[in-house]
Amino acid sequence: MTKSNFTRRGVLKTGAVAGAGLATPTIFTSRVWADGHSGFTNAPTGDTVTLGFNVPQSGPYADEGADELRAFELAVEHLNGEGDGGMLSTFSSKALEGTGILGKKVQFVTGDTQTKSDAARASARSMIEKDGAVMVSGGSSSGVAVAVQALCQEAGIIFMAGLTHSNDTTGKDRKANGFRHFFNSYMSGAALAPILAAQYGNDRKAYHLTADYNWGYTTEEAVRSSTEAMGWTTVNSVKTPLTQTDFSSYIAPVLQSEADVLVLNHYGGNMVNSLTNAVQFGLRAREVAGKQFEIVVPLYSELMARGAGENIAGILGSQNWDWKLENQLGARYSGTNAFVQSFGTKYGFPPSQAAHTCYVQTLLYADAVTRAGSFNPCAVDEALADFEFDGLGNGPTLYRAADHQCFKDVVVVRGKENPENEFDLVEIVEVTPADQVTYAPDHPQFAGGSLGECNPGA
Repeated sequence: MTKSNFTRRGVLKTGAVAGAGLATPTIFTSRVWADGHSGFTNAPTGDTVTLGFNVPQSGPYADEGADELRAFELAVEHLNGEGDGGMLSTFSSKALEGTGILGKKVQFVTGDTQTKSDAARASARSMIEKDGAVMVSGGSSSGVAVAVQALCQEAGIIFMAGLTHSNDTTGKDRKANGFRHFFNSYMSGAALAPILAAQYGNDRKAYHLTADYNWGYTTEEAVRSSTEAMGWTTVNSVKTPLTQTDFSSYIAPVLQSEADVLVLNHYGGNMVNSLTNAVQFGLRAREVAGKQFEIVVPLYSELMARGAGENIAGILGSQNWDWKLENQLGARYSGTNAFVQSFGTKYGFPPSQAAHTCYVQTLLYADAVTRAGSFNPCAVDEALADFEFDGLGNGPTLYRAADHQCFKDVVVVRGKENPENEFDLVEIVEVTPADQVTYAPDHPQFAGGSLGECNPGA
């Protein structure tokens, strides 16, 4: 359902009123604010509107980036009335009619973040300055997401974050112009810990290998705090470079420790490589003090499972969404099958959670603009604040105004022991209700940040 008290009063903030007291960022050229832009950055003036899709097309998260681009392209087709419409028919908001956005045909530009913050900012800046993008989305690294989100805040552009799991994105680095649909590290820890304790026991000793950037830090913190509350102890924590491809030197010391659980706070190609090395070192067959050694991957994806192959069997983790949700758990997850059907017809295989969240973010942006009647970032901000919706695959979902974080059910999964095909590598263990992973906006793991004010850029 839509936000019950939403009105357009105070939404259309243009011209001097919208820009009062806001300095023009010096990194943007004057052409961005050329005559006819109606008081906010890159306001569409013709019969088209441009969106910027900024994803890793190279680097350790390139597989996720490729699937994100597929989903973005599909979303644009559906917004423009092409294809079968996908989730437009299941979305609880009925504002979108497949006629573009506010009658303007949607076009898009793409960029390669390279999984590097500087490259991502440069790509996003080009989209805004040269291509006139009014919204930027994408990314599969939280370091990238935080950097691009800050840039969009300065420029007066909406950032609809793609795959970003670090608490920081809607925590200490939150911005009024930024919105996240994807779940976060805290939610993974809260959903996983009870299941890990039930399956592996309360008396466990964990060894963490952690990607050396903000996502790794917050994921380790979330999993550590949740599992230690269940009785686990942490025997060691070692940071690993994001550029690492061979993790043998990091796995070997695990054998010399007292650990009986290895937690891989790695994602994408990093996880595939570190898990492969762990199996090669015999950790899956190891016993410690009479306990079977276990490996945990806090943030999972079907794409990673495909890359890891048989090594993923039996390993627990969490996901934002899974393409089998509606078939296995029913109408609560309406929209899943519609999206899977559209994506599968176009590309020949089921979508990943990276594809899903990017598709959904594109629809949510278009819907917010349509309900508000304006592309003004402050109109979008108000339209998404405390917006409740359904029918986009995750069940009832809230976009919380306090931090621009979506709250919804979290999927706990495990690698299948006997997969039926190359796309059916993950089984759903449990779905944790949203209320069990919801936290206060000032929770210690999210402290230190402030949304600030929406910036329309003019």
